[in-house]
Amino acid sequence: MEQLYFDEHVGLQEEFGTQKLADLLDNNWVHRELSPDEQTFVASRDMFFLATVDKEGHPTVSYKGGPVGLVKVIDDKTLAFPGLDGNGMFYSLGNIVGQSNVGLLFIDFETPHRLRVQGR
Repeated sequence: MEQLYFDEHVGLQEEFGTQKLADLLDNNWVHRELSPDEQTFVASRDMFFLATVDKEGHPTVSYKGGPVGLVKVIDDKTLAFPGLDGNGMFYSLGNIVGQSNVGLLFIDFETPHRLRVQGR
């Protein structure tokens, strides 16, 4: 992501007094490559949530589950996961083919720990 916050975000941050925290998170947590620890975390998960948008901009989110290692870490900028089209709709994959933007949320509920990944 080239830019994390837009005018709408900044306006709310200013209104609620959270701009300093938001800037700290933007400058220290957001990065373009997955660290080795993040790669290990992704590879250790047996599920994730996949967010996509259709051609009209309508969002959807899907649970994707399987064995540990469901998502393969190809390199520090590339992840791969199976289509997992259980219901035959190809909704998520169709959105990816059409718009390419995705958000993935990996969660360890026991630790607790989470990792958000956005990309194309």
